[in-house]
Amino acid sequence: MDRLETRELHYFVTVAQELHFAKAAERLGISQPPLSRAIARLERRVGTALLHRTSRRVELTPAGESFLADAQTILEAIAAAPRRARQAARGDRLIVAARPGTSAGLLADVLQVYERQDDALPVHIVFTDNQAGALRDGTADVGLLCGTDDLSEVRTEELIPERSVALVPAGHRYAAYPEVSAGELRQDPAYQPSPPSTALHEIVDLVALGKLVVVVGESIRHRLGPDVVAVPMADDPGTMLVLAWHPRSLAALRDGFMRAARTVAEERFTANPTG
Repeated sequence: MDRLETRELHYFVTVAQELHFAKAAERLGISQPPLSRAIARLERRVGTALLHRTSRRVELTPAGESFLADAQTILEAIAAAPRRARQAARGDRLIVAARPGTSAGLLADVLQVYERQDDALPVHIVFTDNQAGALRDGTADVGLLCGTDDLSEVRTEELIPERSVALVPAGHRYAAYPEVSAGELRQDPAYQPSPPSTALHEIVDLVALGKLVVVVGESIRHRLGPDVVAVPMADDPGTMLVLAWHPRSLAALRDGFMRAARTVAEERFTANPTG
């Protein structure tokens, strides 16, 4: 059998997923005739029919179903190779993806527990608004994400629920409010719709100085100090914080951090079982 090309495998997997040549060609950004020829050439190389075609529909043959599973595994392994190479090149350190402001208090607690472990690695925090993307491309090993994020291609484990709070200076007019709306926050010149990509203590310092009003996760409450007040957001349904990782990331890098995250989540649930 001639050597297969990854492009042909990609074409076949797309057709198998769509079961429609025109839709598959549109998704691939090519015209239908070259796609049909590529699939026919692939079937000749494999030596058997992979698809059963009629004027009404396209179906996988039994051989096609078997080949599809193998083709997906091969393409996933090829996609994972650069990611695993980057992880190996970094050496012995753990990279955690974190969104500024969200889950910051939980992350700080997890890091304290993790760093007490005998097998703990040096930790580098990557602040990004696309944590799942950092996990998918191998930039990060593990992350704390919101359950409402795009979690495609990553695995997750629920940790704790979290609601949103607005951080304002202690002397701010909203500091005494039982809750504040997004509309009210937008009236403040210091308001920013998302936290700056920086460490938690720097965000808190900016708020204390009156340079920033911003919405973050409530898990940072106990790390604010007397100069900053966390005001609950009105009509906020909250979210579930999840531990996330890519299934092809190196388990040896992430396992200790995952144990620490579970420990902190269990402690918080025990202290406040109603969330």
